[in-house]
Amino acid sequence: MAGRPVTTGPVTRFAPSPTGLLHLGHAFSALTAAAHGRFLLRIEDIDRERCRPEYEAAISEDLAWLGLTWPRPVLRQSDRMAAYGAALRRLAPLCYPCRCRRGDIRAALSAPQEGAPPAGPDGLIYPGTCRGRDMADAGPDDVIRLDVGRAFAALGVDRLSFRDQDGADHPMGARDFAATIGDVILARRGMGTSYHLAVVVDDAAQGITLVTRGLDLFDSTWIHVLLQRLLDLPTPVYLHHRLIRDDAGRRLAKRDDARAIRHYREAGASPADIRAMLRFSPSAP
Repeated sequence: MAGRPVTTGPVTRFAPSPTGLLHLGHAFSALTAAAHGRFLLRIEDIDRERCRPEYEAAISEDLAWLGLTWPRPVLRQSDRMAAYGAALRRLAPLCYPCRCRRGDIRAALSAPQEGAPPAGPDGLIYPGTCRGRDMADAGPDDVIRLDVGRAFAALGVDRLSFRDQDGADHPMGARDFAATIGDVILARRGMGTSYHLAVVVDDAAQGITLVTRGLDLFDSTWIHVLLQRLLDLPTPVYLHHRLIRDDAGRRLAKRDDARAIRHYREAGASPADIRAMLRFSPSAP
């Protein structure tokens, strides 16, 4: 059956956040991962304010209904804070605390210029306002940012690259990284980590060799490759699959409750119906 998980070859994972019901885009991502290797489930629940146990339960139920299986117990990021803290301490010499809020960043970028302020994978590209601060000055309301200039210098390289499943190499130079991505956040207020740091640490801990993810995360992959190099972790192969969009061409998000797998189930759809809706083929991401 198309989409049935395999138990040999690459190690893949599906890593949702339990902040809402899974929608059709999640189904496509999970089926793609399961079709390309030994499938693991990871619960990315570092945002404790938004994560809910009922959504975590729904994730397992919906994935099982789709015909997917995975080893248990699953890895939960909320149980992994010590590992993220250790990684952050290792990176601390290349980091600085930042007190800027989004409004501060927007104001700093609002000087007269042509076009809109530059944006990267995490929104507006940080202009470096706090880059001169020392980590010893970090306070509870600060985020922790990686100084990417110092990071590339520490590695002694002027470019990074990753390889996709088809064997193509995707490079990015240090200057382009600074201009299009900037100093990324490694620890957010009240969390002790960030998506970027946690996903890199967890992929290595779980032995992930093939990361399947949507094209919307393509630019984030260079962030993860930089962190892998800095932490002496292996770099997986990547498969960036197409996105599932609504009738207006917008990428599906958790706010699209009408597209939730749970609602299709309750309306009498079968797993085969979901695959047909998604035009899912294990060999064509």
